[in-house]
Amino acid sequence: MSTSTSDAVQRLNSLLPLKLRQAELPPELLNLHRATLTSLANRGRPPDREELHELLAGGDVDAALTRLASDDLVVLNAARNAIAGAYPMTTEMTPHQLTVNKQPVNAMCALDALSVGPMFDAEVEISSNCHVTGTALSIRMQGESLLEVTPSADVHVGVRWQNPSACAAHSLCLELVFLRDRSIALEWQADDRENTSLFNLQDAIVFGAGFFTPLLQD
Repeated sequence: MSTSTSDAVQRLNSLLPLKLRQAELPPELLNLHRATLTSLANRGRPPDREELHELLAGGDVDAALTRLASDDLVVLNAARNAIAGAYPMTTEMTPHQLTVNKQPVNAMCALDALSVGPMFDAEVEISSNCHVTGTALSIRMQGESLLEVTPSADVHVGVRWQNPSACAAHSLCLELVFLRDRSIALEWQADDRENTSLFNLQDAIVFGAGFFTPLLQD
């Protein structure tokens, strides 16, 4: 299946409407959500409960977490009393490790990994593996620009379109993967062409930026 980046953004928004859900938040929760994204990028962790309490000006932290998690705007820890991540970044272990602003953090999927640089106009180093071959992959970016890719700039991103469960990080995100090169990508796609799309790295960056950057914009 051939999918343009604009069509891909629209399709992902139909499955995981993060911007729409964010726009429906009351102002204090909108600010909290954006503060969480910024904290993950700048410090490699979300705000802790004390910081959340301050961000809410003494408001109910548990009620705020419940609302944000029910909208799948954040992922909570196992005890469901603190934020573990907010798309596209997480402190949960994933196959996609990032260094952003010299801080380690993880991305929820391959597309998410490529989206952090454009979101924050930051230098980002990505360490991951080909979903099929296990080949180690390394990508260094500045904003939307690719600076270095190993083993080659022919790395692709594969998307298997599906409806997410209550938490997309633990369902849909598992099917957005890095693939070593176009040949391997076509092999991966061969069994399910109707429900998959392939993107080269530059198109995947445009796709990810189109989906995630609006979360930081009014």
